Amino acid sequence: MQEAPFHNDVAGGPDTVRATWIEAEDAVRLRVATWPAPTPRGTVLLFPGRTEYVEKYGQVAGDLAEAGLTTVAIDWRGQGLSDRLLADRMPGHVGHFDEYHRDLAALVAFATAEGLPKPWYLLAHSMGGAIGLRALIEGLPVERAVFSAPMWGISLAASLRPAAWTLSLAARAAGFTDRYAPGTSRGAYQSDTPFEGNLLTHDEAQYARMAAQTSAYPDLAIGGPSLGWLGAALAECRKLSRRPLPATPCVTLLGTDELIVDAARIRTRMAKWRNGKLVLIEGGRHECLMETPERRARAIATVMDHFQVPVTS
Repeated sequence: MQEAPFHNDVAGGPDTVRATWIEAEDAVRLRVATWPAPTPRGTVLLFPGRTEYVEKYGQVAGDLAEAGLTTVAIDWRGQGLSDRLLADRMPGHVGHFDEYHRDLAALVAFATAEGLPKPWYLLAHSMGGAIGLRALIEGLPVERAVFSAPMWGISLAASLRPAAWTLSLAARAAGFTDRYAPGTSRGAYQSDTPFEGNLLTHDEAQYARMAAQTSAYPDLAIGGPSLGWLGAALAECRKLSRRPLPATPCVTLLGTDELIVDAARIRTRMAKWRNGKLVLIEGGRHECLMETPERRARAIATVMDHFQVPVTS
């Protein structure tokens, strides 16, 4: 394992962070970042969402470190500084969600080899929530889980869902899965979308922080999803809806202004989760962990309470 670059000047987290290259079983090179807690009480496995990169979670890792939790996060294949899968590096692309689970296996192997302190916990956002739910079902060794706006369904109008399925299947059959999904482009969302009307956060400073990260380091950014990713995501969400829920104690954060993932599916799933609790962040958009100070404080406090560690600030 070799040291990897990490841009702490835009991450805003503890300067003790260490980034490392690891490799999945299919030889895809991946970047992981570890923020050690000074006096560790456990480790949080942090699963970012689509388009994200480990620097984005510097502030969250700082909150966790203050509470005694080491954090380890990953750039999934096709994003951040991990290997991109297409000649054009900007589409967010995989052919099947099994590929992300190869990345996850490499992350767990890394955390085990490094002896990251136990108990382990899961914190998973958006697409990371789809990866995380399947991982829990299949025995991910964590004591507790928190999901933030998990992608257990994609927010599509009912009239558009059949068209999305048809187009993604046609793309696979015709061999153009690398093309952008309709209505998306190669630009990074936070760079191309003004703060007014964005779907991520009500906090202008947090939104500017995201834009500054990809402006300073364009290699971190990706654009819209490929048709291959869209088909894989639709298929994965359908499969997850048919699988039994795990017994892992779980809390899910959901902003009441959520418009990116399917909020109705989250509410339905959490209503059936025996050891689960849905926490609504009033007025929150997609990024509850990067919202206005009051909303963010409530989200972080919910995470700490569920992981049974004190809030220190």
